[in-house]
Amino acid sequence: MTGWTWEYEGYNPADERLRESLCTLGNGYFATRGAIPEGAADDVHYPGTYAAGCYNRLTSDVAGRPVENEDMVNLPNWLPLRFRLRGDGGPGPWLTPDTATVLEHRQTLHLSTGMLERRTRYSDDEGRTLAVRQLRIVHMADPHLAALRTEFTAENFSGELDVEVALDGTVTNAGVPRYWDLDGRHLTHVHTDTAAPDTVWLRCRTRTSDIRVGMAARLTADEPVATHHAALRAIQYTRLHLAPGRTTTVDKTVSLHTSRDPAISDPLRAAIDRVIGAPAFDDLLESHITAWDQLWRRAELDVPGEAGSILRLHLFHVLQTLSPHTADLDVGVPARGLHGEAYRGHVFWDELFVLPYLNLHFPEVSRALLHYRHRRLGQARSAARAAGRTGALYPWQSGSDGREETQRLHLNPRSGRWLPDHSRLQHHVGSAVAYNVWQYCEASGDTEFLYTKGAEMLLQIARFWADSATYDESLGRYRIRGVVGPDEYHDAYLGAQTPGLDDNAYTNVTAAWVLTRTLEVLQTLPGPRRRELVERTALDGGELELWEDVSRTLHVPFHADVISQFEGYGDLEELDWDSYRERYGDIRRLDRILEAEGDTVNRYQASKQADVLMLGYLFSPAELQGLFSRLGHHLDETTWRRTVDYYLHRTSHGSTLSGLVHGWVLARARRAEAWTFCQEALKGDIADLQGGTTGEGIHLGAMAGTLDLVQRGLTGLETRQGALWLDPVPLPELSSYGFALRYQGHWGVRLCMERESLEIAVPSSDLSPIDVRLPDRAVSVQPGETCQLVLAD
Repeated sequence: MTGWTWEYEGYNPADERLRESLCTLGNGYFATRGAIPEGAADDVHYPGTYAAGCYNRLTSDVAGRPVENEDMVNLPNWLPLRFRLRGDGGPGPWLTPDTATVLEHRQTLHLSTGMLERRTRYSDDEGRTLAVRQLRIVHMADPHLAALRTEFTAENFSGELDVEVALDGTVTNAGVPRYWDLDGRHLTHVHTDTAAPDTVWLRCRTRTSDIRVGMAARLTADEPVATHHAALRAIQYTRLHLAPGRTTTVDKTVSLHTSRDPAISDPLRAAIDRVIGAPAFDDLLESHITAWDQLWRRAELDVPGEAGSILRLHLFHVLQTLSPHTADLDVGVPARGLHGEAYRGHVFWDELFVLPYLNLHFPEVSRALLHYRHRRLGQARSAARAAGRTGALYPWQSGSDGREETQRLHLNPRSGRWLPDHSRLQHHVGSAVAYNVWQYCEASGDTEFLYTKGAEMLLQIARFWADSATYDESLGRYRIRGVVGPDEYHDAYLGAQTPGLDDNAYTNVTAAWVLTRTLEVLQTLPGPRRRELVERTALDGGELELWEDVSRTLHVPFHADVISQFEGYGDLEELDWDSYRERYGDIRRLDRILEAEGDTVNRYQASKQADVLMLGYLFSPAELQGLFSRLGHHLDETTWRRTVDYYLHRTSHGSTLSGLVHGWVLARARRAEAWTFCQEALKGDIADLQGGTTGEGIHLGAMAGTLDLVQRGLTGLETRQGALWLDPVPLPELSSYGFALRYQGHWGVRLCMERESLEIAVPSSDLSPIDVRLPDRAVSVQPGETCQLVLAD
């Protein structure tokens, strides 16, 4: 695994991108062009402590739990470091692109070691050339530590260099331009002081959630260190003596604790103690690299070519946000990870695309994320009661306490108008939670979780769906009315006084799946546990009969021999797609274009992203056919392919998830076009295909989804009935690859795909063999064995 680099030979003063990158050297920004292949879109800078180069896991215990009105908080910046040369007349200006000539600038993100390296050469007005090399790590073995090494080399002079470092409590949340009218100040009670001759500290609180934060920094240099404190900043200073060709080093080690950390009493005291006892930089780097080596082994991925490079970058981003460290934290899955401020850190349904990957590598992280949802089950039940329903209604957007945080209005930047936002009607998020519970338990074999917290969540979500279904005498079926589907474009019928749509196919089919799986779980529960659950939830036989009935008779609309996205979709007008592409070019956000014209996307058969086709993402062809059969419909391969074609030609792909889902579905329905969408999913962020959204934070669900596309999508891998089910569909563009996974206690199971064969290697252990099922055969692979299977054409 190698790092990607961004190199500049010389400096153009008009190039603001380089100016921003160099002016913020050590000031909390990381230019993504240092981590994307050549030819990608303009680089974007991720501001803030949680985006600090290698993405500051130090803040994940806070930033990973967004809070109401305060949301994702940008914590004090640990990175500030600046320097200036001295001459006979005293100190010169701080070296920046505005005050000196930049001869060379290069930065490298080393994916294999989680280290950001930056090299810059400056020349001042006196012709003195200074080379600066900086190494930055956020420690993967100890999530409370980070370190910054800066090396200064005078190439052609002797002299003195002033170096100033700081902990900065003046930071704000200012990384998303459209939020600039909001108050971005989230830190209060900021205090600084000195703990030791080489150590300073800063403490503060978050304004709304009242989380106490303690941060301490230790500066190690060849010369004495002095300290002083400015408003909201703890500052350290040293003066270095430079000689030609000799490198002088300054190391800054930082620790952070919050009041939510376990086994501490005071976060500031804990931070000071930790930084004082922290090893030197070289030792920190060694243990940091060891921790990353272990992560890469557990998440081993061997994919050739450019796709492999991008997938490793995606994996790096996923591990920066969700690693074994987060298994001990009360964190959800923010849609943009910890890499930007978009959506204010809110949690949506993105774990639906993240957990299936984690289940087979870091099941302890998946379990923790499901615990996060279970802790908020009470809030979800309150939301259901407020809506006049029983059971649990999980929110579309939520913060730290799990209540609904979806905005009521949203701005169309094309028209400048504020419009009603009805996306809170996406009740299908509850089905996503249930799906993740089931998938985790199938992959891990964790029956303890399934029988306890998992069963509780499934039961309450099933209750909500059964109570939301109303019986239609004319159809002889149950219906779910007044919802919004994954498409998000359509939120009401034309002329309707109330928002919402009837019988969204994805919503109804997944609701039927939840009811079916919950009934199955209740039947398999041990008798004593089943009695406990029934008593605690006042579950009666009448409810179970209703669940059975609804799970078999929920209405799924059809038109033109395809599945309808919702009731009445086939009656909407067709859009002149060619005309709009000719007029606007990029029409991914078709809803904004139409609204700015005084029209509405609710008038047309046009979808933002996969909706009906999400069913093909969640369920294998066999399972999907079984679901429709249970609902009284015959869904053969021809009807499904026709449905895929129908929506493929009516989707604008206004989401990074759309290319992922379409690539996944097309890999099985029609391979010829699959790779085009797979590439779109791969390049969604590195090329910023959504037109500027990457600058507000990467799309974590899409990144994890591309990893899962290789892991499960192309292999047809399913974990069910105590076996690994495989039905490979190798694409011509990606027919040879390998990866490791963890399955029901087996660590390091390795799968290698070739065009005509599949190799499965199970490491030695005292566990039971792994049952492997292919469409034409079943095999059992013993621990310590490698099985080579020739695939049917």
